[in-house]
Amino acid sequence: MKKNIVVQLENVKKIYSMGDAEVQALRGVSFEVEQGEFISIMGPSGSGKSTCMNMIGCLDTPTSGIVKIDDKETSKMSETELAVLRNQTIGFVFQQYHLIPGMNVIENVMLPLKYKRIEKRIRVELAEKALDKVGLSERMYHLPNELSGGQKQRVAIARAIVTEPKIILADEPTGALDTATGIQVMDLFKEINKKSGTTIIIVTHDPRIGKSTKRCIKILDGLLC
Repeated sequence: MKKNIVVQLENVKKIYSMGDAEVQALRGVSFEVEQGEFISIMGPSGSGKSTCMNMIGCLDTPTSGIVKIDDKETSKMSETELAVLRNQTIGFVFQQYHLIPGMNVIENVMLPLKYKRIEKRIRVELAEKALDKVGLSERMYHLPNELSGGQKQRVAIARAIVTEPKIILADEPTGALDTATGIQVMDLFKEINKKSGTTIIIVTHDPRIGKSTKRCIKILDGLLC
């Protein structure tokens, strides 16, 4: 059976210029992620995991090597094409939630749908379904400052899944949470992965998170280890 590869990095190198110095963030990284996998990319600060995340999230392109997201080579795409790929294929979850304070919960969740020019009635229906999946239906008209940290992260996850992306890319999603709430958030990711078949990639420095995913890709000094 042919593998359905949604993320492919092939000998990826990334060099950043810092004044007169050059920093090799990635030194030749290669791996693949199949549709429906639940994986983590783990490494300490400065290891290159954030650069990997930026490659997968179509936020950056490699100095050399190949990055393919949903079989599209990102270095050959324009900024507009990359923006479309991000919007249609990837849902993002961040450590600090990135919710808009002046919008209530359902308005925050509807935001990616607005960018896709979906009519408001459909946006509301899809956002309500996403909030039901994360167990926050009764909080949909609350403002972010009326929620706990765990509830804010659930809103962020609802916003990530509302467009039904192929890939959810989560950057340290439990980093701002206490241990018990972090476990609940990880359980929610597992449930989404199991029920929807969404590919989930979690970027983390925490070995406990790495162990809780089905596969852990470890990176150090820009190389897989």
